[in-house]
Amino acid sequence: MLARALAPLAPALRRAQLQQPATRVAAQVAVRGLASDADAANTLKTAVYDKHQELGGKLVDFAGYWLPLQYPAGVKAECLHTRNEASLFDVSHMGQVRITGPDAVAFVESIVVGDIANLKSNEARLSLITNDHGGIIDDTVITRFDDFVGMVINGACKHKDLKHMHARLEDSKLDAKIEHLEDLALFALQGPKAAIVMDRLANDLTVSAMNFMEARVGKIGGVDCTLTRCGYTGEDGFEISVSNSEANKIMDLLLEQEEVAPAGLGARDTLRLEAGLCLYGNDIDETTTPVGARLVWTVSKPRCAEGGFPGAETIQAQMKDKTQKPPRVRVGLVVDGAPARSHVEIYDAEGKEAIGEITSGTFSPILGKPVAMGYVDRAFMKAGTEVTCKVRKKFVPATISKMPFLPAKYYRAP
Repeated sequence: MLARALAPLAPALRRAQLQQPATRVAAQVAVRGLASDADAANTLKTAVYDKHQELGGKLVDFAGYWLPLQYPAGVKAECLHTRNEASLFDVSHMGQVRITGPDAVAFVESIVVGDIANLKSNEARLSLITNDHGGIIDDTVITRFDDFVGMVINGACKHKDLKHMHARLEDSKLDAKIEHLEDLALFALQGPKAAIVMDRLANDLTVSAMNFMEARVGKIGGVDCTLTRCGYTGEDGFEISVSNSEANKIMDLLLEQEEVAPAGLGARDTLRLEAGLCLYGNDIDETTTPVGARLVWTVSKPRCAEGGFPGAETIQAQMKDKTQKPPRVRVGLVVDGAPARSHVEIYDAEGKEAIGEITSGTFSPILGKPVAMGYVDRAFMKAGTEVTCKVRKKFVPATISKMPFLPAKYYRAP
């Protein structure tokens, strides 16, 4: 099984060996979620923990779970395979939540910035849970089904989120119930050949007719699953929710497909950064608003005008009044030299004035150069602006860039 699962990575691995030394992103991955040694004794195992070990995964404590940082082929090869074939990620540390009851939709709308009431059945949307000051408590994918609303929340935030949600529900007096579905596993199959694989294994779901951010309930290889066409890599792909008891069967089935290989946290972090996607705790948190994070597109037009969500007054004021806008905004950067990682200071082109800070940074295997994300003073936010980053006491040239760094490949049915 190990040889078969890793065989698709061989071409990418050979290319990686011929190029620059392997990216160090594995050592830098998303430090927000990594736990201390003292916490490791309480670390949980996902339903496919034994499978990760069988595949040679290097396991780390991330968001309270043992998850693979990388497999033997390495982060760079896993990234390239995802961009060219399809990779399977275990993301079971994420929180899966179901809200039921007559006021389920109204309750979800009361805690997020998005328009949930107008979602069609089986339609999903990325939204933000905000606090009363407009700060971002978490980002979440929300799906409306016929008889409930589903939410996927970040693993490092789920206990905080659930406490917040229960408190808001109690205060609202709305008739709804919040359930944390701890008996479910979650996988992400990502890459240009993900749809070929899913069409082969789940033909009763008519995958070819599914749009980006659309969900279907059905069977994959005879196993009951919820399939959503979405992901965290910028590629076409799917997230698969399945019971813990059937998780190993689904993982085995997917890895038996010639296009699919396993990938870990290191690759996931690099891929999402190439796609210009935020990591909660690094790029967004409760001190950042949708305006400063340039995530205003998550606030639907009706809600921009009407409000009705936590922090609406602050967010509306920042959107409408230039004097109220956050002094720094999120931007992309292409770095000419050593990678600029989290907490590296950003300076003007002459290296005289500190103008911001990197929040995420790595070497992009597909682009062959370092990319980063961070916040800069508004005067420097325009794409093409030359700046410098202070990396290990040396000023490294960088250029403000539009994001994503790679064109998104989200699917729309013909």
